[in-house]
Amino acid sequence: MGSIERASVACVVAGGGPAGMVLGLLLARSGVDVAVLEKYPDFLRDFRGDTVHASTLNLLDELGLGDRFAALPQQRERRLAMRFDDGAVFEDFSRLPGRHQHIALVPQWDFLNLLAEAAAASPHFHLAQNAEVNGLLRKNGQVRGVTYTDKDTGRTSELTAPLVVAADGRHSTVRDLLGLRPRSSATPHDCLYVRIPRLPGDPDGTFLRFSATGGLIMINRADYWQAALLIAKDTAGAARADDGAWTRRTIARLAPYTSERMAAIGAADIAVLQIRIDRLDRWWAPGVLLIGDAAHAMSPIAGVGVNLAVQDAVAAARILLPALRRGRVSAKDLARVQRRRQWPTVLTQAAQRAAQERFVAASIGGDGPAPAPLRLPLPLRVLRHWPGFPHLLGRAVGLGVRPERLTGSLEALRHG
Repeated sequence: MGSIERASVACVVAGGGPAGMVLGLLLARSGVDVAVLEKYPDFLRDFRGDTVHASTLNLLDELGLGDRFAALPQQRERRLAMRFDDGAVFEDFSRLPGRHQHIALVPQWDFLNLLAEAAAASPHFHLAQNAEVNGLLRKNGQVRGVTYTDKDTGRTSELTAPLVVAADGRHSTVRDLLGLRPRSSATPHDCLYVRIPRLPGDPDGTFLRFSATGGLIMINRADYWQAALLIAKDTAGAARADDGAWTRRTIARLAPYTSERMAAIGAADIAVLQIRIDRLDRWWAPGVLLIGDAAHAMSPIAGVGVNLAVQDAVAAARILLPALRRGRVSAKDLARVQRRRQWPTVLTQAAQRAAQERFVAASIGGDGPAPAPLRLPLPLRVLRHWPGFPHLLGRAVGLGVRPERLTGSLEALRHG
């Protein structure tokens, strides 16, 4: 299924991740012909962001998909611990407003399949998988569609549209075709992902461990742990050397209950994520809008990436719907989307950079002599004694900055 059986639509979305699929679903339900082009044949890729926060769960309720989402295999967390060498702070979601006092950890492919199935119920939605965008159609200085290749057949086709939306991630092809370059912030670390069997007697829940000898995030997947080990920037090769010996030792030191299980882990079982924080100065060009990681790559800190991308999609759908119905999307329309979503992105990235500087950089360990214990940063040492702080922290993570809504019902979106 690598091609669209038509030559034009009202909107082409490059990328079938959370932002692209949510935007496609919202526009299709609003009567706008939309085509989503996804370069892979399916959504089944491991170690993609899969932390679904309350802001996104509330949106799914508005779309009538809450019960279907709740039926997916998932782990629900009402409280997360950040453990340092001298104590811990907690993110508590139990007082969030609305139906959802938790975050959900759901394999991203299940989430995307749910969105695709819901969108496919509309005759206005068209999804092509194994369809890779490789060019932009231009007319009078404005982008008017894309060229894409059906990777099943090798055939290249044109698809015209008044608007192209780039939701194709941090390595965005559309962004490269436009010649846009994001401004990057320094990141001191990358991340290694390892699956570790989970056994009776292991700790409950997901937690983050920050120590002077290493940083480790342990995500509870019911029958296994998804371990995310922090490493110094560009040192993945060394961390996987000798069949991953250093990685095994470090994880076993930070999570001693996994020691015996680590013996079965080799270099082939270790996936690498290169951490980036960047942002475009301008998220649009005539006829094109960039959203999600294509406009602003996020660090995995606090698991906000999926949810921020979804909020971009909701804002874009609501703001651009009248213009898409007219068949003319102006630069002013596109700039409105960026104005709406830019400052939540700026604030979130600023918080991520602060976390990197205050304790992430200090928790990239090695095999040398044990350094001094990594203490809670001073602001957290003070604030953790305030009873309301865990709930405030949970609200900041669970809802984020400026969560987007459909103004109470989908009817508001349908009628612009």
